[in-house]
Amino acid sequence: MQRVDDPDDPRVALYRSLPDAELRRSVESENGIFIAEGKIVVRRLLASGYQTRSVLVAPNRVEALADVLTALECPVYVAASPVLDAIAGFPIHRGVLACADRPPDLLVAAVANGARRLAVLEEISDHENLGALARSAAAFGIDALVLSPGCCDPLSRRALRVSMGTLLALPFARSRAWPADLAALAGMGFARWGLTPSTDACPIELLGVPERIAVVLGAEGPGLSAAVLECVDRRVRITTSSSVDSLNVAAAAAIAFHFVAQGLKT
Repeated sequence: MQRVDDPDDPRVALYRSLPDAELRRSVESENGIFIAEGKIVVRRLLASGYQTRSVLVAPNRVEALADVLTALECPVYVAASPVLDAIAGFPIHRGVLACADRPPDLLVAAVANGARRLAVLEEISDHENLGALARSAAAFGIDALVLSPGCCDPLSRRALRVSMGTLLALPFARSRAWPADLAALAGMGFARWGLTPSTDACPIELLGVPERIAVVLGAEGPGLSAAVLECVDRRVRITTSSSVDSLNVAAAAAIAFHFVAQGLKT
């Protein structure tokens, strides 16, 4: 373990100014990295297939992570909390960060092959919604995520934190031809269910779950685009009280994923 006493130490340059979204996009893109935050997420990172470049940890978190830190080949930097906060640009209450290499981009066909259950996401730009949705996807056996071009980064620090690191175990691909990639899933044997609050959609509880299924979800507010609703095999809704017109996308996803998981067991 290597001690860091100066926030300007070049060894920890990749951890600087984490709240500056524009700067972080530039730094992470140029260096091919992403940042993980918190004990649970960092543990899952170190247990995953991702290549970790370094870990930056406060002294009071070293003992809790000693079992994984001592086995690392990458540098482990230890910085007192005020120094750690100055490096990151905000108080790091969780006391641990890690920097890892971004994986190569995957094609939609690569994550769909061999999968039975997909979550297909259109224009979900809220990192917390994506993280919460991914946590439910992992809990209910979704095999992979397919993201439209406008979805936010699944390896963003916030999405990873909200997902409790489950995004590190979910294969994902960002579509390069939207919605053509969604249309192509039909040729791979996937039934495509588009979730919508529209009253003319079929209640999900009335449906049987097909062997291969893609659950398609849109952004908070606008929902699925007209082009996607034309592309899906079924428009599906979750029945709610008449006093509520729709659910948060992460909540709707959790209900749909649970329904699919139960249906595939029968």
